[in-house]
Amino acid sequence: MLKKVFSGICAGVLISIGGAVFLACDNRYVGAVLFTVALLCICLKGYSLYTGRIGFIVESHDKEYFGGLTLGLLGNAIGTVGCGYAIRLALPKLGEAAQILCTGKLDQSFWQTLIRGIFCGVLMYLAVSIYKEKNNVIGIIFCIPVFILAGFEHSIADLFYFAASGIVSLKAFDFIWTVILGNSIGAVILPLLMMKFKRTK
Repeated sequence: MLKKVFSGICAGVLISIGGAVFLACDNRYVGAVLFTVALLCICLKGYSLYTGRIGFIVESHDKEYFGGLTLGLLGNAIGTVGCGYAIRLALPKLGEAAQILCTGKLDQSFWQTLIRGIFCGVLMYLAVSIYKEKNNVIGIIFCIPVFILAGFEHSIADLFYFAASGIVSLKAFDFIWTVILGNSIGAVILPLLMMKFKRTK
């Protein structure tokens, strides 16, 4: 159990580094590309990132896999929140940038946030599944900048941004859970459709 939590923490730290470099870049296109360092390292090291693993629950829908997902998500939260507060303390300008970013996120409606989370979930599943099935990082290199530049929501990255912003509120809590729900729905869409396709062939 602890190993899964620690693996999640490691993934959370890497997502935080990706988020920090995105906040530090004046050019959002450059920031979006550099953010890929997070998922590249997570996949190559085999760390547990909730948004990268939830889509595979369609194939591995047993209690052990679900338990690993839950523990990984807990680790992701610990890693990103801890790093978020550390970044806010060490690099106040990044904290200010995160505050501006998160204030805008809280202006979104429930449906806007959910749909943005769903599309991010689709891209995260594609990025990781292409890496696993083809042993190729091309999906990561393209899918990550695409979800960032499109304005889609990634729950684990958002945990970092909100911690770095210093915004703590019920509205922020609801926002994060909405994104987690959206990411989860989006990640299972393609595998469920493919499963249905195989059964009807």
